Amino acid sequence: MQEFVKTYLLLGLAFSLITACNLQEAKDAKHIEPPKKEIIVRDLDAIRQRGKLVVLTENSSSSYYLYRGQPMGYDFELLNDFAKSENLALEIMVMEDMNDMFEHLHSGVGDLIACNLTVTSERKDKVAFTEALLTTRQVLVQRKPNQWYSLKEAQVEDSLIRDLKGLANQDIYVHEYSSFYSRLQSVQDEIGQDINIISASGNIDSEQLIRLVAEGQIPYTVADENVGQLNQTYYPQIDVKTPISFEQEIAWAVRPNSEDLLLALNEWITSAPGQRKLTFAHKKYFESIKDQKARTQSEYSSLSGQGISLFDADIKKESLRLEWDWKLLASMIYHESRFNPNARSWAGAFGLMQLMPNTAERFGIDSTATSAANIKAGVSYLKYLEKFWEKRVPDRNERLKFILASYNVGPGHVLDAQKIATYLNKNPQIWENNVADCLLLKSQSEYFTLDVVKHGYCRGEEAYKYVKRIMSTYQHYQTMKS
Repeated sequence: MQEFVKTYLLLGLAFSLITACNLQEAKDAKHIEPPKKEIIVRDLDAIRQRGKLVVLTENSSSSYYLYRGQPMGYDFELLNDFAKSENLALEIMVMEDMNDMFEHLHSGVGDLIACNLTVTSERKDKVAFTEALLTTRQVLVQRKPNQWYSLKEAQVEDSLIRDLKGLANQDIYVHEYSSFYSRLQSVQDEIGQDINIISASGNIDSEQLIRLVAEGQIPYTVADENVGQLNQTYYPQIDVKTPISFEQEIAWAVRPNSEDLLLALNEWITSAPGQRKLTFAHKKYFESIKDQKARTQSEYSSLSGQGISLFDADIKKESLRLEWDWKLLASMIYHESRFNPNARSWAGAFGLMQLMPNTAERFGIDSTATSAANIKAGVSYLKYLEKFWEKRVPDRNERLKFILASYNVGPGHVLDAQKIATYLNKNPQIWENNVADCLLLKSQSEYFTLDVVKHGYCRGEEAYKYVKRIMSTYQHYQTMKS
């Protein structure tokens, strides 16, 4: 099995080396080479105009993951608060190949790297780091002997590497882009012996490497101590007590020319609200081990399971009838009820799909219906809205947003907003910055009293935000592999 995994990782490396042209060849790499593509210039003003901050990260228990339909993670929570302070949407881009991370930053695919990134002098030549979020050491991840729990502590210790010289001629799997790779090369110089540093494929993240060690499929890897200790709670058969470096800072990275973005990030990190959030997030993800373990090992976690909710089977079934991606329907249900089948609103809406009694009766159910029946009735209403908007908004992607808004506020109010758009010479078939903005105007008498408006006053802000939230959550759900 070890030979199979080793072959798999090496084959993956061969592919990633072909595509990641900004990296040097394995054994000779002393630092990350600058990307060959022209470095893009896009600072905070341009990001504000676009309205979103794009973050490059990995699916890991420390940085970003999904649990019961909700995005979580140390880096995610911090950056989500920062984005809100700047009135920006936060777009998460989970890297399929971690070796492409720096190239994606410099080519403008993302604006910021956030994945437990170690500050090194080599990297400072290529990226600009924020103020430190925390400090940690690099540690060797190794597997305890079989049936370690029945052995004496001295017997376990004797089987483990505790001195750097013990790394000589050992197979250690790390990503070539990582600070672990360059640190192991320095260790070779320090001990005067070769280490067999094997470059792991970029589509296998750092926590997957730890899992492979835990399962005995590879002998060693390296991790930051905070991440190693966190993973040891999931895999008690691993040991992370052998340091291979001194304390190092962990920070976010931006392009060197993103000076205003860097300044804003640093101001937020060092502010009182930022420091409170850092303390809270550290306790939540690195200190409250029992809760974190329950989240990450759940079948409804993107780290260990493939599900979003208890109702995935019914959501998948009904999404076929609707011809939607099931994750989109799940995103909608999350914002309707947080997957609580007993949810009730002050207005009387009930169940997973939060149907109003009149609508529910129209589609054959009441508040005593099963969750499956509630989803089916909600989808039937969505199909009705699909038919309602089919000719009015021919483009399917645009029509989707009209349907979502109509589900929240009623098709009549959205139709009024479309007419206001025409009145204001906006595009009545485009949602963003056109009909969506006109829906907001329906709370102003100047507009809800127009002759073309048939359904009167509407507090359109709720439906406006509803569409944005669903599409944002859908973007998170699309990062899942299932």
